[in-house]
Amino acid sequence: MRLVGPAGEQVGIVRIEDALRLAQESDLDLVEVAANEHPPVCKLMDYGKFKYETALKARESRRNQVNTVIKEMKLRPKIDPHDYETKKGHVIRFLKMGDKVKITIMFRGREQSRPELGYNLLKKLAEDVSDIGFVEYSPKQDGRNMIMVLGPLKKKADAKAEREAEKAPRDPAQAPDSSTEELAQHAEEQDA
Repeated sequence: MRLVGPAGEQVGIVRIEDALRLAQESDLDLVEVAANEHPPVCKLMDYGKFKYETALKARESRRNQVNTVIKEMKLRPKIDPHDYETKKGHVIRFLKMGDKVKITIMFRGREQSRPELGYNLLKKLAEDVSDIGFVEYSPKQDGRNMIMVLGPLKKKADAKAEREAEKAPRDPAQAPDSSTEELAQHAEEQDA
């Protein structure tokens, strides 16, 4: 078998008995790293420490994993301008947070015979938010509804990091201390 030392250095090709003896002498475990290789590759390591570090890395990667969420916004083809602006504001907020947004236009009754109204509304919304989002799925009719999906230009992790940077307090050395300014003004008033 090919043996790799604890620091990653190549020991060479040794017999199994010699590798086990080296592991016992150095108080380490002999772990088979690549069984499919010819000859098989084994490494001298502290297996308990290796498992612990692997579990830590897995936990850290799970914590840093970003879940994509699809938010949904429902509209009607004959929406009032103020209501449209409100819904557009929600869509912009969702896109800034890094979420995808599914826009659904709901048709009722005779509105179904005029799908171009819904298409034009979705097209207008896509143009209004083009600076922070893009059309992931173009508008398509789905029964009584017309659906379009918008995706954010920024990744969710980038948006989250940006929000945390905005929330972080400023450096106290840079920010002027209002209490010292007030004391200076008070002292000037008394001198006058």
